Amino acid sequence: MHDLVLRAGLVYTPRGPRPGAVVVDGGTISAVLDDVNAPVEARAEVRLADDEVLIPGVVDTHVHVNEPGRTEWEGFATATAAAAAGGVTTIIDMPLNSIPPTTTPEALEVKRKAADAACSVDVGFWGGAVPQNLGHLAELHEAGVFGFKSFLSPSGVPEFEHLSTAQLGQAAAEIAAFGGLLIVHAEDPDVLADAEPHAAHGDYDGFLASRPDSAETTAIENVIDAVRATGVRAHILHLSSARALPTLAAAKAEGLPITVETCPHYLSFAEAEIPPGATQFKCCPPIRSDENREQLWQGLVDGTIDIIASDHSPATAELKYAGNGSFAQAWGGIAGLQVALPAVWTAAGAHGLPLESVLGWMCQGTANFAGLADRGRIEPGRRADLVAFAPDAPVHVSAAQLLHRNPVSAFDGAELTGAVRRTWLAGDVPTAERGRLLSRP
Repeated sequence: MHDLVLRAGLVYTPRGPRPGAVVVDGGTISAVLDDVNAPVEARAEVRLADDEVLIPGVVDTHVHVNEPGRTEWEGFATATAAAAAGGVTTIIDMPLNSIPPTTTPEALEVKRKAADAACSVDVGFWGGAVPQNLGHLAELHEAGVFGFKSFLSPSGVPEFEHLSTAQLGQAAAEIAAFGGLLIVHAEDPDVLADAEPHAAHGDYDGFLASRPDSAETTAIENVIDAVRATGVRAHILHLSSARALPTLAAAKAEGLPITVETCPHYLSFAEAEIPPGATQFKCCPPIRSDENREQLWQGLVDGTIDIIASDHSPATAELKYAGNGSFAQAWGGIAGLQVALPAVWTAAGAHGLPLESVLGWMCQGTANFAGLADRGRIEPGRRADLVAFAPDAPVHVSAAQLLHRNPVSAFDGAELTGAVRRTWLAGDVPTAERGRLLSRP
C-alpha cells in the first residue's frame, strides 16, 4: 500500500513529457510508471484534469523575505504561502533587507528562528560577504549557508555594505579556499556615480540612464577577473544587460566556473511598455529595451544564461510609490514570486519555446545550481515536490489577490497563460509548518 499516486495525461520527466502515474512514499517519488492507469494501491489517489500536466516544483534561488527587521515588507509566512500558490516548493532567502543581515552564524540563527514553523515550502539561506566579515566567511559556511552574496555597488541599506574591487578579490580567494560559492550583484559604483545625475529627472528614461549597461559590463569583467585569479565558483545575479553576454560566453568557453541568472521581469517587460510614474517597475539593474529582452532570451537558449529566478524583492506600498511617481525616490524591487512560473511560461511560449525549457531553467537548473540534488525533477528517489499545472489556462494577475504581504507588483493587471492548480510538498499539501529549513548539502 503506497502513500499516494498521481495520474496525469502528461508527466514532465527528464525523459520528456509522457502519460504516467507517479507513486509517492514517505515524501519521495518511489516510481514513475508510463501507464497512466497502471494498477497501484495507494491510500490516496489524484487524477489530474485533462488540461493539467504534472511538473516538478519550482526551486527559486533568489528571494528576499526580509524577516526579521523589515517584516512589514514581507515575511516567511506570507512569502512561502505565495510561493506555494505559484508552484514554488523551495526558496533560498537573500541575506539583506532583514535586520540583522545574514553575515554571521549568530545572525543566521536569528533568521532561522524567525522562519521556524512559519514556512509553507522549504527554505534555505544565503549568507552575505561584506567588508566587516571578510576573514570569517568559513564560519558562516560551516553554519550551513548556500553561498555568499556580495554587492559591488551600494545595496540601498546601510547594514549591508558593498565590496570594493580589492575586497571582491579577497572574498573570492577566501571562498575558493573552502570550496564555497560567491553570488554577485554586479554593478560598478564608479559608473553609477558618474551616471547618477540622470536620475534627478524622476522619469523612467532618467532612471534607466542612471543605471547604464556599462555599470553591469564593467562589474562583470571584475568578477571574471576574480574568478580567473582565484578559481572561485561565481554566479552573476539578475543579469539585465545583454551587452554582457559575449563576455560571459567567452568566460564560460575559457572554462571558468561562472554561472548566470536572469529574472522574469527582464524577460517579460521592456522600457517602452512602462507607463509614466509606474514605479512598481523600478528595479536595479533596470528593465531595458525590447531588443535587449530578445537578446536575453537568446542567451537562455544558447546556454550563456543558466537559470531564471524571481528576485522577489517586495516592499511596502508607501516605499514603492514614494515620490508620487518619481523613479528617483521610489524604492527599487519587483514582487513576482507567485507569478514567476506563468510569467516565464507565457513569454517562453510567445518565443516558441517548450515547457521543458522553462522547467530546465526554473526547476532542474536552479536545483543543480544550489546543490539540491533531491529535487527539481520527476524521477524515482527525488522529493515529491510536484505541481498540477494547466499550461493553456488564462491567468489574470491582480496584485490585491497575491499572497505576499503587500499588494504591489509590476505584474498587476498582466494577462498570463499557465495556471498553478495544486502544489504538493513532499507529497502533501503545503501549509504553514510543513516547510523545512534547509542547510547547504
